Amino acid sequence: MALPIISAAQRLAQKQGVKLVLLGKSGIGKTSQLKTLPEASTLFVDLEAGDLAVRDWQGDCVRPATWPEFRDLVVFLAGPNPALPADAPYSQAHYSHVCERYGDPAQLARYGTYFVDSITVLARLALIWAKTQPQAQSDRTGKPDTRGAYGLLGAEMLTALTHLQHARGKNVVFVAILDEKLDDFNRKVFVPQIEGSKTAAELPGIVDEVVTLAEIKAEDGSAYRAFVTHTLNPYGYPAKDRSGQLEVLEPPDLHALIAKCAAATRAAAGKPPAKDSAAAVTAAAAPSIPNQTTQD
Repeated sequence: MALPIISAAQRLAQKQGVKLVLLGKSGIGKTSQLKTLPEASTLFVDLEAGDLAVRDWQGDCVRPATWPEFRDLVVFLAGPNPALPADAPYSQAHYSHVCERYGDPAQLARYGTYFVDSITVLARLALIWAKTQPQAQSDRTGKPDTRGAYGLLGAEMLTALTHLQHARGKNVVFVAILDEKLDDFNRKVFVPQIEGSKTAAELPGIVDEVVTLAEIKAEDGSAYRAFVTHTLNPYGYPAKDRSGQLEVLEPPDLHALIAKCAAATRAAAGKPPAKDSAAAVTAAAAPSIPNQTTQD
């Protein structure tokens, strides 16, 4: 049996997806970014059940209400991990069980993007579940063990989000609220609002892009919204650009931003831009866009 080497040409020819975390203060317009995505090919994973800002968006939606329901959805969307034992979440056995309930996974072929809003709420669902598990009870006293519950929360969240971001050929967008706090030296810092510290600390490492939707002050004193995309930025917002395609500030159009990131992969593979990428990249390279009133 020959070593199953994947050549550079084969690897670059595979359909790639952009994995992205979208951060922003409450009310800045994170959920409204769903409106920029194609309705026919985007699946909205609505964990907040607060879709007033996108009530006129005509795409498909799913609403997992518990942590086990979200785990089932994740394995259905991303497929199984063959390395896991049969009794583990996201295993082949878990996937087969879920397919019996949800039907043929071929139905997912029409979706190019999964928009998960929000992991702030998702972490609360996970914590509710974690507190009911044996790891959240002290073996010695039988009383609740808060540290055990939060340890399980962090492990469960990172495992689920990592598995979902492995959905090959799909764009995956994780949305989270961004909090402004003061550190021990009374300096202003921005931290994702996610239960427990483990997920917030490690999430940037499992995605390609971290962008913050923020209100930026112009030199003339006016304000406009923009995506902050570089780790080194003058505003102190959390951000990361693995594609190398983005400016420090990008217009607040998620579809255009994803197209611009994906253009790097297509160029490496020697392919022309996608049908709508040229216009999207042009828009993304435009000057700052005036602020628009919107809801989160």
